[in-house]
Amino acid sequence: MLSSRFSILRSFGTLMLTGAYLGSAVLSAQAADVFDITSPAFKTGDIWPAKFAGADPSRTNPPCPGQNVSPPLAWSNAPAATKSFALIMYDVDGGNGLGSVHWVAYDIPPSKTSLAEGEASVSQSGWVAGKNNIGHDHYFGPCGPSGQAPHNYTITVIATDIAPGTTLKPGLTRDELQAALKGHALASATIVGRFARQ
Repeated sequence: MLSSRFSILRSFGTLMLTGAYLGSAVLSAQAADVFDITSPAFKTGDIWPAKFAGADPSRTNPPCPGQNVSPPLAWSNAPAATKSFALIMYDVDGGNGLGSVHWVAYDIPPSKTSLAEGEASVSQSGWVAGKNNIGHDHYFGPCGPSGQAPHNYTITVIATDIAPGTTLKPGLTRDELQAALKGHALASATIVGRFARQ
């Protein structure tokens, strides 16, 4: 009788362990399928190196310390229905709390899932450019007021169901792009870098 109970308990324990293993495997697979954006140069919350900061000769005392090199980025696991990507870089702490837009790009083909370091620092023909706060059609790096705490620079990639070249006109601001994407955004992923101008 005892041996029978022991066998039953052992079988039950095996089933529980197997169930736990399978459940963990399912959760891991689900996590692996999440739309995500990463960078080989930094993790969310890291302080950016100065080369990613802005370069603007009109800003002095002290000047912007950077080289205006756009960071390398890669995104994966976009929804199956994705027809294009959009990218927005936004300083949530800029403008003394009103926010500041550093980069707007859209109509990025679904086959393009990464940007090399510096690729977005100049105007490109591989996607449609929007306008940032200072009117540039490409990336402009951090150059916040001197002496403030590090600002948080949020880079968001948005998967959309809009095919490139069909709907979105060039030169959209962040607000205009967001309005145009309502009802067309399928998923988003965000990474955050931090920087302070000393």
